[in-house]
Amino acid sequence: MMSVIAHRLFASLIVLSLWTGLCATALAEEPMLRIGLVGLDSSHAPAFAKAINDPQTHPGLEGAKIVAAFPGGSADLPVSADRLAGFTKTLADQGIAIVGSIDELVSQVDAVIITSVDGRVHLPQATAVIAAGKKLFIDKPMTNSVAEADEIFTLAAQHKVPCFSSSSLRFAPEILQLKEKSGGVGAITGCVTYSPCATQLHHPDLFWYGIHGVETLFTLMGPGCESVACIRTEGADEVVGVWKDGRVGTFRGIRSGKSGFGAMAFGTAGIASATVKVSYEPMLVEIVKFFRTGAPPVATGETLEVLAFMEAANESHKQGGIPVFVKSAQTAAK
Repeated sequence: MMSVIAHRLFASLIVLSLWTGLCATALAEEPMLRIGLVGLDSSHAPAFAKAINDPQTHPGLEGAKIVAAFPGGSADLPVSADRLAGFTKTLADQGIAIVGSIDELVSQVDAVIITSVDGRVHLPQATAVIAAGKKLFIDKPMTNSVAEADEIFTLAAQHKVPCFSSSSLRFAPEILQLKEKSGGVGAITGCVTYSPCATQLHHPDLFWYGIHGVETLFTLMGPGCESVACIRTEGADEVVGVWKDGRVGTFRGIRSGKSGFGAMAFGTAGIASATVKVSYEPMLVEIVKFFRTGAPPVATGETLEVLAFMEAANESHKQGGIPVFVKSAQTAAK
């Protein structure tokens, strides 16, 4: 009897060993994904590089490496000009090649992440990357307007280049749990999200930082917002959206007092809240997967609607807080 058990155990160990070897071989044979960064004036650039290039990398980032970077920078934006040299040195010290142009960059990489902190430069930078046929992820804010984002997506479609943009909050595990059945909420009937909402020179109010909370709102509610009303004070924005099915979603942008990232979801089965511990790895895993498959995890239409929501909120503020149709914001961009 013991002999039979020992024989079966030995056979199982052989099978396990072979399977492990096959998995290791498959990983070894998968070509390295060479990634380039455009724009080193954002704290996201060194953070992304550290996460992706770490030998003890997060599961899902194996086989990817940031190998080259173009500094870029905006002289008329202090938050860019004051940090560019320091972040560039940080990446150079990590052994990442610093190049003098986007054209030089794309010749050395398979895919590109635009991390430029200035949303104004994303359109020309994306245009150069798309022309080279490289898969592209654009960090927040995708652009400073719906019109510019639509132009990027149109160019990408014409050149058959996969492209997407997102806030890291869309992939936060705490938010995804609220959205899924395991969160205990059921079908979401409404929600409130919040995030810091600092503003910045040359950028529409919500585009700079409020986009994190707005993207969280759309992650939970989905697309389909019809109108937006915005109340703005020195310390906060209160933005209320009405969806076409009658659901209501609210974003609170915080500029004074205690701040943070989170949401409360109201559903058919319960009410639950989540505080988000910001981490880039979940989004980076999705980016690497996208670079390998070419399948964007966020629909183009939803990204455009997120931007249109923010444009409508700004227009509502200008008009004293009256509701503004999101469709009108998209139409005005055409």
